[in-house]
Amino acid sequence: MDLVRRFVTPGRRYLRLGGSMLRLSGPERVVFAGELVQAASEITPAEIGILFEGGWRERKTASWLVVVARRTEFRSRISDHLLDSEGPYAGAAYCVTLATFGDSADADLLCGYLDRYLPRPDLDYDQGFALGALLHLDAALGSERASRYLAAGGLWQQWTGAQPRRGRAPQEYRQVVDQLCAFAGECAQLFLLRGRAVRSCRSRPGCPYRPGPGRTVRRTRL
Repeated sequence: MDLVRRFVTPGRRYLRLGGSMLRLSGPERVVFAGELVQAASEITPAEIGILFEGGWRERKTASWLVVVARRTEFRSRISDHLLDSEGPYAGAAYCVTLATFGDSADADLLCGYLDRYLPRPDLDYDQGFALGALLHLDAALGSERASRYLAAGGLWQQWTGAQPRRGRAPQEYRQVVDQLCAFAGECAQLFLLRGRAVRSCRSRPGCPYRPGPGRTVRRTRL
């Protein structure tokens, strides 16, 4: 598929979107952020919708392109995919996207996920990342939605107690989510700056990004 070739597989992007991204060196991080912003500026909402109809690689990439461009109109779709938990590997990206959007509505959606899947100790999905994202939002919004899951004998303790290997602490998940949200925020800022630069250029005659009769508008590269 052309969309996969353009947006998902370059540099194995779909594998780098997540924890492995945090291990990039400074120069690698800058280059990767620029490539991600470029992709987010080129893809259309319709094309994002097509990616969301694909497998985990496409959905994971689509979620990150959504958060970089702050396309909050995809909030409900991302929530639906998270709640459905139809496949592996993309759920953490959905949690980071909702955490980065940063509204109380996003916290409510994460609570809906936790209410559904923490009572299921037989399912090892994205409960940890969802709780980490909720803790991130609690800190940002000054709320305490996560407290009811973390109470002694509460749903988190019940879920982790069912499988000893679920030993990572909630604050560890939050730390990872905080770092991923920080990277997403950096990319979103670059996306905004890029848009302002293009708009400023297009206001001037001779701009290579200004549409005109018979002219192919150049795509910018950071």
